[in-house]
Amino acid sequence: MSDCTQLAAALKNGAHDKALSALYALDGSARRLDQARDRAVHTVEAFAARYGAGARGAALFSGPGRTEIGGNHTDHQHGHVLCGSVDLDMLACAAPNGLNVVRIQSEGYPALEVSLDDLAPKKEEQNTSAALVRGVAAKIKEMGYALSGFDACANSTVLSGSGLSSSAAYETLVGNIFNRFCCGDKLDPISIAKIGQYAENVYFGKPCGLMDQMGSSVGACVAIDFNSPSDPVVERVDYDFSRSGHALCIVDTCSSHGDLTDDYADITREMGAVAAHFGKKVLRDVPSEQFRAAIPALRKECGDRAVLRAMHFYADDQRAVQEAEALKAGDFGRFLALVNASGRSSDLRLQNTWSTSNPRQQAVPMCLAIAEELLDGAGAVRVHGGGFAGTIQAFVPNEKLEAFQAGMESLLGAGKCHVLHIRPTGGTVVCE
Repeated sequence: MSDCTQLAAALKNGAHDKALSALYALDGSARRLDQARDRAVHTVEAFAARYGAGARGAALFSGPGRTEIGGNHTDHQHGHVLCGSVDLDMLACAAPNGLNVVRIQSEGYPALEVSLDDLAPKKEEQNTSAALVRGVAAKIKEMGYALSGFDACANSTVLSGSGLSSSAAYETLVGNIFNRFCCGDKLDPISIAKIGQYAENVYFGKPCGLMDQMGSSVGACVAIDFNSPSDPVVERVDYDFSRSGHALCIVDTCSSHGDLTDDYADITREMGAVAAHFGKKVLRDVPSEQFRAAIPALRKECGDRAVLRAMHFYADDQRAVQEAEALKAGDFGRFLALVNASGRSSDLRLQNTWSTSNPRQQAVPMCLAIAEELLDGAGAVRVHGGGFAGTIQAFVPNEKLEAFQAGMESLLGAGKCHVLHIRPTGGTVVCE
Protein backbone atom coordinates (compact mmCIF):
# COMPACT_ATOMS: atom_id res chain seq x y z
CA MET A 1 0.00 0.00 0.00
CA SER A 2 1.28 3.43 -0.95
CA ASP A 3 1.33 6.55 1.16
CA CYS A 4 0.97 10.02 -0.33
CA THR A 5 4.70 10.60 -0.63
CA GLN A 6 5.14 7.43 -2.65
CA LEU A 7 2.07 8.05 -4.80
CA ALA A 8 3.11 11.62 -5.62
CA ALA A 9 6.64 10.48 -6.50
CA ALA A 10 5.32 7.76 -8.80
CA LEU A 11 3.07 10.27 -10.56
CA LYS A 12 5.91 12.76 -10.99
CA ASN A 13 8.26 10.19 -12.54
CA GLY A 14 5.64 9.07 -15.05
CA ALA A 15 4.84 5.67 -13.56
CA HIS A 16 1.11 6.29 -14.01
CA ASP A 17 1.21 8.15 -17.34
CA LYS A 18 -0.53 5.29 -19.16
CA ALA A 19 -3.53 5.45 -16.82
CA LEU A 20 -3.69 9.25 -17.03
CA SER A 21 -3.45 9.21 -20.83
CA ALA A 22 -6.38 6.80 -21.04
CA LEU A 23 -8.58 9.29 -19.18
CA TYR A 24 -7.34 12.74 -20.13
CA ALA A 25 -4.98 12.67 -23.15
CA LEU A 26 -7.31 10.87 -25.53
CA ASP A 27 -6.01 12.91 -28.47
CA GLY A 28 -2.43 11.87 -27.75
CA SER A 29 -1.46 15.41 -26.72
CA ALA A 30 1.70 15.61 -24.63
CA ARG A 31 0.49 18.94 -23.24
CA ARG A 32 -2.75 17.37 -22.02
CA LEU A 33 -0.80 14.55 -20.39
CA ASP A 34 1.43 17.07 -18.63
CA GLN A 35 -1.65 18.92 -17.38
CA ALA A 36 -3.25 15.68 -16.17
CA ARG A 37 -0.06 14.66 -14.35
CA ASP A 38 0.26 18.08 -12.70
CA ARG A 39 -3.38 17.97 -11.57
CA ALA A 40 -2.97 14.45 -10.15
CA VAL A 41 0.14 15.46 -8.21
CA HIS A 42 -1.64 18.57 -6.95
CA THR A 43 -4.54 16.44 -5.72
CA VAL A 44 -2.26 14.05 -3.83
CA GLU A 45 -0.23 16.87 -2.33
CA ALA A 46 -3.41 18.64 -1.22
CA PHE A 47 -4.43 15.47 0.60
CA ALA A 48 -1.00 15.21 2.24
CA ALA A 49 -1.15 18.83 3.38
CA ARG A 50 -4.55 18.35 4.99
CA TYR A 51 -4.45 14.81 6.35
CA GLY A 52 -0.76 13.91 6.45
CA ALA A 53 1.61 12.40 3.90
CA GLY A 54 1.89 9.09 5.71
CA ALA A 55 -1.71 7.92 5.23
CA ARG A 56 -1.52 4.29 4.07
CA GLY A 57 -3.62 2.96 1.23
CA ALA A 58 -3.78 6.28 -0.61
CA ALA A 59 -5.27 6.08 -4.09
CA LEU A 60 -6.47 8.41 -6.82
CA PHE A 61 -10.13 8.12 -7.92
CA SER A 62 -12.08 9.66 -10.82
CA GLY A 63 -15.79 10.26 -11.42
CA PRO A 64 -16.43 11.71 -14.90
CA GLY A 65 -19.09 14.05 -16.15
CA ARG A 66 -21.43 12.79 -18.84
CA THR A 67 -22.91 14.13 -22.03
CA GLU A 68 -26.30 13.28 -23.50
CA ILE A 69 -25.81 12.20 -27.11
CA GLY A 70 -29.23 10.94 -28.16
CA GLY A 71 -32.74 10.77 -26.77
CA ASN A 72 -33.76 14.27 -25.65
CA HIS A 73 -36.42 14.02 -22.90
CA THR A 74 -37.10 10.36 -23.68
CA ASP A 75 -35.94 8.85 -20.38
CA HIS A 76 -38.88 10.05 -18.26
CA GLN A 77 -41.23 8.37 -20.75
CA HIS A 78 -39.32 5.07 -20.27
CA GLY A 79 -37.63 5.38 -23.66
CA HIS A 80 -34.11 4.99 -25.03
CA VAL A 81 -31.13 7.29 -24.56
CA LEU A 82 -27.52 7.43 -25.69
CA CYS A 83 -24.97 9.08 -23.42
CA GLY A 84 -21.28 8.99 -22.68
CA SER A 85 -18.68 9.80 -20.07
CA VAL A 86 -16.35 12.70 -20.85
CA ASP A 87 -12.81 13.69 -19.98
CA LEU A 88 -13.93 16.36 -17.50
CA ASP A 89 -14.20 14.80 -14.07
CA MET A 90 -14.03 14.97 -10.31
CA LEU A 91 -10.67 13.71 -9.11
CA ALA A 92 -9.89 12.73 -5.52
CA CYS A 93 -7.04 11.37 -3.49
CA ALA A 94 -8.46 9.24 -0.69
CA ALA A 95 -7.24 6.90 2.02
CA PRO A 96 -8.85 4.95 4.91
CA ASN A 97 -8.79 6.93 8.15
CA GLY A 98 -9.53 4.17 10.69
CA LEU A 99 -12.54 6.12 11.92
CA ASN A 100 -16.27 5.77 11.36
CA VAL A 101 -16.49 9.07 9.57
CA VAL A 102 -16.05 10.34 6.02
CA ARG A 103 -14.18 13.62 5.64
CA ILE A 104 -13.96 15.28 2.23
CA GLN A 105 -12.32 18.55 1.32
CA SER A 106 -13.43 19.67 -2.14
CA GLU A 107 -11.30 22.46 -3.56
CA GLY A 108 -13.10 25.78 -3.32
CA TYR A 109 -15.79 24.51 -0.92
CA PRO A 110 -16.14 24.05 2.85
CA ALA A 111 -15.00 20.69 4.19
CA LEU A 112 -17.71 18.17 4.94
CA GLU A 113 -17.85 15.43 7.57
CA VAL A 114 -20.39 12.60 7.59
CA SER A 115 -20.68 10.16 10.48
CA LEU A 116 -21.28 6.57 9.42
CA ASP A 117 -23.03 5.98 12.74
CA ASP A 118 -26.09 7.91 11.55
CA LEU A 119 -27.16 7.24 7.97
CA ALA A 120 -30.75 8.44 8.12
CA PRO A 121 -31.73 11.14 5.61
CA LYS A 122 -31.36 14.69 6.95
CA LYS A 123 -33.81 17.31 5.72
CA GLU A 124 -31.28 20.05 6.43
CA GLU A 125 -28.76 18.31 4.17
CA GLN A 126 -30.96 18.22 1.07
CA ASN A 127 -29.27 19.67 -2.01
CA THR A 128 -25.81 19.28 -0.44
CA SER A 129 -22.81 17.05 -1.07
CA ALA A 130 -23.14 15.66 2.45
CA ALA A 131 -26.53 14.24 1.50
CA LEU A 132 -24.98 12.41 -1.45
CA VAL A 133 -22.21 10.93 0.72
CA ARG A 134 -24.68 9.84 3.39
CA GLY A 135 -27.03 8.37 0.79
CA VAL A 136 -24.31 6.39 -0.98
CA ALA A 137 -23.07 5.05 2.36
CA ALA A 138 -26.57 4.11 3.49
CA LYS A 139 -27.33 2.14 0.33
CA ILE A 140 -24.01 0.28 0.44
CA LYS A 141 -24.64 -0.64 4.06
CA GLU A 142 -28.16 -1.79 3.16
CA MET A 143 -26.54 -4.10 0.56
CA GLY A 144 -24.69 -5.87 3.37
CA TYR A 145 -21.22 -4.29 3.28
CA ALA A 146 -19.39 -3.17 6.41
CA LEU A 147 -18.60 0.52 6.20
CA SER A 148 -15.41 2.24 7.30
CA GLY A 149 -14.35 5.85 7.10
CA PHE A 150 -11.99 7.60 4.72
CA ASP A 151 -10.47 11.01 4.10
CA ALA A 152 -10.41 12.61 0.66
CA CYS A 153 -9.32 15.77 -1.13
CA ALA A 154 -11.13 16.43 -4.40
CA ASN A 155 -11.24 18.91 -7.25
CA SER A 156 -13.40 19.18 -10.34
CA THR A 157 -13.14 20.16 -13.99
CA VAL A 158 -16.84 19.40 -14.68
CA LEU A 159 -18.29 22.66 -15.98
CA SER A 160 -20.87 24.23 -13.70
CA GLY A 161 -24.34 24.47 -15.24
CA SER A 162 -23.17 22.70 -18.40
CA GLY A 163 -25.55 19.77 -18.31
CA LEU A 164 -22.58 17.45 -17.77
CA SER A 165 -24.02 16.35 -14.41
CA SER A 166 -21.59 17.21 -11.66
CA SER A 167 -23.84 15.50 -9.11
CA ALA A 168 -23.59 12.16 -10.93
CA ALA A 169 -19.82 12.59 -11.16
CA TYR A 170 -19.66 13.16 -7.40
CA GLU A 171 -21.86 10.15 -6.63
CA THR A 172 -19.75 7.98 -8.91
CA LEU A 173 -16.55 9.24 -7.29
CA VAL A 174 -17.78 8.52 -3.75
CA GLY A 175 -19.22 5.16 -4.81
CA ASN A 176 -15.88 4.06 -6.21
CA ILE A 177 -14.03 5.11 -3.05
CA PHE A 178 -16.41 3.07 -0.88
CA ASN A 179 -16.16 0.19 -3.36
CA ARG A 180 -12.38 0.03 -3.01
CA PHE A 181 -12.13 0.54 0.76
CA CYS A 182 -15.29 -1.27 1.97
CA CYS A 183 -16.57 -3.61 -0.75
CA GLY A 184 -13.44 -5.28 -2.09
CA ASP A 185 -14.22 -3.88 -5.56
CA LYS A 186 -17.28 -6.15 -5.77
CA LEU A 187 -19.66 -3.42 -6.97
CA ASP A 188 -19.91 -3.17 -10.76
CA PRO A 189 -20.42 0.18 -12.53
CA ILE A 190 -24.17 -0.37 -12.99
CA SER A 191 -24.60 -1.06 -9.26
CA ILE A 192 -22.63 2.08 -8.42
CA ALA A 193 -24.88 4.09 -10.78
CA LYS A 194 -28.02 2.78 -9.07
CA ILE A 195 -26.54 3.60 -5.66
CA GLY A 196 -25.87 7.15 -6.86
CA GLN A 197 -29.44 7.54 -8.12
CA TYR A 198 -30.76 6.33 -4.76
CA ALA A 199 -28.65 8.91 -2.94
CA GLU A 200 -29.85 11.70 -5.24
CA ASN A 201 -33.53 10.69 -5.05
CA VAL A 202 -33.85 9.89 -1.36
CA TYR A 203 -31.17 12.00 0.33
CA PHE A 204 -30.41 14.90 -2.02
CA GLY A 205 -34.08 15.40 -2.85
CA LYS A 206 -33.92 15.36 -6.66
CA PRO A 207 -36.23 12.87 -8.42
CA CYS A 208 -33.81 12.20 -11.28
CA GLY A 209 -33.75 9.24 -13.62
CA LEU A 210 -30.76 6.96 -14.03
CA MET A 211 -29.22 8.32 -17.25
CA ASP A 212 -26.78 10.71 -15.57
CA GLN A 213 -25.37 8.11 -13.20
CA MET A 214 -25.11 5.44 -15.92
CA GLY A 215 -23.32 7.82 -18.23
CA SER A 216 -20.81 8.70 -15.53
CA SER A 217 -20.28 5.29 -13.98
CA VAL A 218 -20.24 2.88 -16.93
CA GLY A 219 -17.94 4.80 -19.24
CA ALA A 220 -17.57 5.15 -23.01
CA CYS A 221 -20.77 5.59 -25.00
CA VAL A 222 -23.76 3.88 -23.38
CA ALA A 223 -27.12 2.92 -24.88
CA ILE A 224 -29.85 2.60 -22.25
CA ASP A 225 -33.39 1.24 -22.54
CA PHE A 226 -35.54 2.54 -19.67
CA ASN A 227 -38.57 0.32 -20.34
CA SER A 228 -38.04 -0.94 -16.79
CA PRO A 229 -36.66 2.14 -15.00
CA SER A 230 -35.61 0.19 -11.91
CA ASP A 231 -33.70 -2.33 -14.03
CA PRO A 232 -32.73 -0.64 -17.32
CA VAL A 233 -30.97 -2.49 -20.10
CA VAL A 234 -27.50 -0.99 -20.52
CA GLU A 235 -25.16 -1.62 -23.44
CA ARG A 236 -21.73 -0.09 -24.00
CA VAL A 237 -21.19 1.20 -27.51
CA ASP A 238 -17.45 0.95 -28.03
CA TYR A 239 -16.96 3.47 -30.80
CA ASP A 240 -13.67 5.40 -30.94
CA PHE A 241 -14.84 8.99 -31.41
CA SER A 242 -11.22 10.16 -31.79
CA ARG A 243 -11.13 8.46 -35.21
CA SER A 244 -14.28 10.13 -36.48
CA GLY A 245 -12.50 13.20 -37.79
CA HIS A 246 -14.76 15.34 -35.60
CA ALA A 247 -14.42 17.11 -32.27
CA LEU A 248 -17.15 17.08 -29.63
CA CYS A 249 -17.89 20.63 -28.47
CA ILE A 250 -20.09 21.79 -25.61
CA VAL A 251 -20.92 25.49 -25.92
CA ASP A 252 -22.01 27.54 -22.90
CA THR A 253 -24.77 29.84 -24.18
CA CYS A 254 -24.41 32.07 -21.08
CA SER A 255 -28.05 31.55 -20.12
CA SER A 256 -29.30 30.38 -16.74
CA HIS A 257 -31.46 27.37 -15.86
CA GLY A 258 -32.98 29.40 -13.01
CA ASP A 259 -36.76 29.76 -12.95
CA LEU A 260 -37.24 27.06 -15.59
CA THR A 261 -38.82 24.43 -13.34
CA ASP A 262 -42.26 24.98 -14.83
CA ASP A 263 -40.91 24.63 -18.37
CA TYR A 264 -39.34 21.26 -17.59
CA ALA A 265 -42.44 20.12 -15.70
CA ASP A 266 -44.67 21.07 -18.64
CA ILE A 267 -42.86 18.61 -20.92
CA THR A 268 -43.45 15.70 -18.56
CA ARG A 269 -47.01 16.84 -17.82
CA GLU A 270 -47.99 17.23 -21.46
CA MET A 271 -46.47 13.95 -22.57
CA GLY A 272 -48.22 12.33 -19.62
CA ALA A 273 -51.54 13.87 -20.65
CA VAL A 274 -51.24 12.27 -24.08
CA ALA A 275 -50.43 8.91 -22.48
CA ALA A 276 -53.38 9.30 -20.10
CA HIS A 277 -55.75 9.54 -23.09
CA PHE A 278 -54.95 5.87 -23.65
CA GLY A 279 -55.10 4.94 -19.97
CA LYS A 280 -51.29 4.85 -19.64
CA LYS A 281 -48.79 6.77 -17.53
CA VAL A 282 -45.96 7.08 -20.07
CA LEU A 283 -45.77 7.23 -23.85
CA ARG A 284 -43.56 4.12 -24.05
CA ASP A 285 -46.68 2.09 -23.21
CA VAL A 286 -48.72 3.62 -26.04
CA PRO A 287 -48.09 2.11 -29.50
CA SER A 288 -47.14 4.82 -31.98
CA GLU A 289 -49.84 3.63 -34.40
CA GLN A 290 -52.53 4.25 -31.78
CA PHE A 291 -51.09 7.68 -31.06
CA ARG A 292 -51.02 8.61 -34.73
CA ALA A 293 -54.61 7.52 -35.28
CA ALA A 294 -55.75 9.61 -32.30
CA ILE A 295 -53.98 12.88 -33.23
CA PRO A 296 -57.18 14.75 -34.24
CA ALA A 297 -58.82 13.92 -30.89
CA LEU A 298 -55.61 14.59 -28.96
CA ARG A 299 -55.29 18.08 -30.46
CA LYS A 300 -58.65 19.01 -28.98
CA GLU A 301 -58.10 17.26 -25.64
CA CYS A 302 -54.45 18.05 -24.91
CA GLY A 303 -53.52 20.87 -27.27
CA ASP A 304 -51.16 21.05 -30.22
CA ARG A 305 -47.96 21.49 -28.18
CA ALA A 306 -48.61 18.30 -26.22
CA VAL A 307 -49.18 16.40 -29.46
CA LEU A 308 -46.01 17.81 -31.00
CA ARG A 309 -44.01 16.86 -27.90
CA ALA A 310 -45.38 13.33 -28.10
CA MET A 311 -44.38 13.22 -31.77
CA HIS A 312 -40.87 14.19 -30.70
CA PHE A 313 -40.79 11.38 -28.16
CA TYR A 314 -41.67 8.66 -30.65
CA ALA A 315 -39.15 9.90 -33.21
CA ASP A 316 -36.28 10.64 -30.82
CA ASP A 317 -36.80 7.39 -28.94
CA GLN A 318 -36.24 5.56 -32.23
CA ARG A 319 -33.36 7.84 -33.20
CA ALA A 320 -31.45 7.04 -30.00
CA VAL A 321 -31.51 3.37 -30.98
CA GLN A 322 -30.53 4.18 -34.56
CA GLU A 323 -27.64 6.38 -33.39
CA ALA A 324 -26.21 3.50 -31.33
CA GLU A 325 -26.59 1.16 -34.30
CA ALA A 326 -24.83 3.65 -36.60
CA LEU A 327 -21.89 3.94 -34.21
CA LYS A 328 -21.63 0.16 -33.80
CA ALA A 329 -21.55 -0.13 -37.60
CA GLY A 330 -18.90 2.61 -37.84
CA ASP A 331 -21.21 4.80 -39.92
CA PHE A 332 -20.42 8.23 -38.49
CA GLY A 333 -22.10 10.02 -41.36
CA ARG A 334 -25.38 8.32 -40.53
CA PHE A 335 -24.86 9.16 -36.87
CA LEU A 336 -24.39 12.87 -37.66
CA ALA A 337 -27.55 12.94 -39.75
CA LEU A 338 -29.50 11.48 -36.84
CA VAL A 339 -28.01 14.02 -34.39
CA ASN A 340 -29.08 16.86 -36.68
CA ALA A 341 -32.57 15.37 -36.99
CA SER A 342 -32.79 15.13 -33.20
CA GLY A 343 -31.80 18.78 -32.90
CA ARG A 344 -34.46 19.88 -35.36
CA SER A 345 -37.08 17.81 -33.55
CA SER A 346 -36.15 19.33 -30.18
CA ASP A 347 -36.53 22.79 -31.70
CA LEU A 348 -39.76 22.31 -33.69
CA ARG A 349 -41.64 19.61 -31.80
CA LEU A 350 -40.31 19.35 -28.24
CA GLN A 351 -39.87 23.14 -28.19
CA ASN A 352 -37.24 23.24 -25.44
CA THR A 353 -34.81 25.76 -26.87
CA TRP A 354 -36.39 28.86 -25.27
CA SER A 355 -38.95 29.65 -22.60
CA THR A 356 -42.28 31.29 -23.43
CA SER A 357 -42.06 33.06 -20.06
CA ASN A 358 -39.15 35.16 -21.34
CA PRO A 359 -39.18 35.37 -25.15
CA ARG A 360 -36.45 38.03 -25.20
CA GLN A 361 -33.98 35.41 -23.95
CA GLN A 362 -33.31 33.03 -26.84
CA ALA A 363 -29.65 32.28 -26.29
CA VAL A 364 -29.94 28.62 -27.27
CA PRO A 365 -31.62 29.28 -30.67
CA MET A 366 -29.16 32.10 -31.31
CA CYS A 367 -26.17 29.83 -30.63
CA LEU A 368 -27.69 27.02 -32.70
CA ALA A 369 -28.17 29.43 -35.60
CA ILE A 370 -24.59 30.72 -35.44
CA ALA A 371 -23.25 27.17 -35.05
CA GLU A 372 -25.14 26.05 -38.14
CA GLU A 373 -23.68 28.95 -40.12
CA LEU A 374 -20.16 28.10 -38.96
CA LEU A 375 -20.59 24.40 -39.77
CA ASP A 376 -22.05 25.26 -43.20
CA GLY A 377 -23.71 21.91 -43.74
CA ALA A 378 -20.99 19.81 -42.10
CA GLY A 379 -21.00 18.08 -38.69
CA ALA A 380 -24.02 18.27 -36.41
CA VAL A 381 -25.48 20.51 -33.71
CA ARG A 382 -28.30 20.18 -31.18
CA VAL A 383 -29.57 21.48 -27.87
CA HIS A 384 -27.84 19.68 -24.99
CA GLY A 385 -29.72 18.17 -22.06
CA GLY A 386 -32.90 19.60 -20.60
CA GLY A 387 -32.83 22.71 -22.75
CA PHE A 388 -34.47 26.16 -22.52
CA ALA A 389 -31.05 27.50 -21.45
CA GLY A 390 -27.58 26.16 -20.72
CA THR A 391 -25.55 24.49 -23.44
CA ILE A 392 -25.59 23.22 -27.00
CA GLN A 393 -23.63 20.27 -28.36
CA ALA A 394 -21.80 20.16 -31.68
CA PHE A 395 -19.79 17.58 -33.59
CA VAL A 396 -17.33 19.71 -35.54
CA PRO A 397 -15.05 18.50 -38.38
CA ASN A 398 -11.45 18.81 -37.22
CA GLU A 399 -10.58 21.14 -40.10
CA LYS A 400 -13.36 23.53 -39.02
CA LEU A 401 -12.67 23.38 -35.28
CA GLU A 402 -10.47 26.46 -34.96
CA ALA A 403 -12.90 28.64 -36.92
CA PHE A 404 -15.88 27.17 -35.06
CA GLN A 405 -14.38 27.95 -31.65
CA ALA A 406 -13.41 31.44 -32.74
CA GLY A 407 -16.88 32.12 -34.11
CA MET A 408 -18.75 30.88 -31.06
CA GLU A 409 -16.45 32.70 -28.65
CA SER A 410 -16.72 35.95 -30.61
CA LEU A 411 -20.45 35.72 -29.84
CA LEU A 412 -20.22 34.49 -26.25
CA GLY A 413 -16.78 35.31 -24.91
CA ALA A 414 -13.50 33.47 -24.42
CA GLY A 415 -13.61 30.00 -22.94
CA LYS A 416 -17.27 29.32 -23.78
CA CYS A 417 -16.65 26.61 -26.40
CA HIS A 418 -15.21 23.50 -24.78
CA VAL A 419 -13.68 20.60 -26.71
CA LEU A 420 -14.42 17.32 -24.93
CA HIS A 421 -13.66 13.65 -25.54
CA ILE A 422 -15.73 10.55 -24.85
CA ARG A 423 -13.48 8.61 -22.54
CA PRO A 424 -13.52 4.78 -22.52
CA THR A 425 -13.61 4.45 -18.73
CA GLY A 426 -16.29 5.61 -16.29
CA GLY A 427 -15.78 5.83 -12.55
CA THR A 428 -12.47 4.28 -11.67
CA VAL A 429 -9.44 3.93 -9.43
CA VAL A 430 -6.85 5.82 -11.48
CA CYS A 431 -3.78 4.66 -9.59
CA GLU A 432 -2.53 3.71 -6.13
